[in-house]
Amino acid sequence: MKKILLAITATAMIIPAVFANDFEKTEDAIKYRQAAYGLISFNFGEMGAMLKGEKPFDQDQFNIRAENVAVLSKLPHEAFVDGSDKGDTAALAEIWQDKADFDSKMNTFKDNAAALAIAAKSNDKNAIKAAFVDTGKSCKGCHKVYKED
Repeated sequence: MKKILLAITATAMIIPAVFANDFEKTEDAIKYRQAAYGLISFNFGEMGAMLKGEKPFDQDQFNIRAENVAVLSKLPHEAFVDGSDKGDTAALAEIWQDKADFDSKMNTFKDNAAALAIAAKSNDKNAIKAAFVDTGKSCKGCHKVYKED
């Protein structure tokens, strides 16, 4: 739990730079988006484990995780600045070659993450599962095209 709080605190400290799109170095943008994606992955993984029965389903925790993913989904997009396809990154150059498609996929992911947070609050397991699957598909849909395996 301490690691999660530390990561969230670190991410929160970086948020003003992202909203200003004011990365001093492209390495800063890469580190920022990797941190955001790491937190998204952790939260999404915890929800997946609950839905698969690998962990007990805890509605309160699921709601928190879903809300976290919705908030965190907004962070990485701005960190795909020019030149940040070089360095310690799995981001492919295709992102910058077809920015409109990439932006569309990122927006779909953000919309689906927001819908997941809403579905989680409904306590309707079928709606939650459907929203979880949609969010996962939009995440994977971007990875297939724009992320190095």
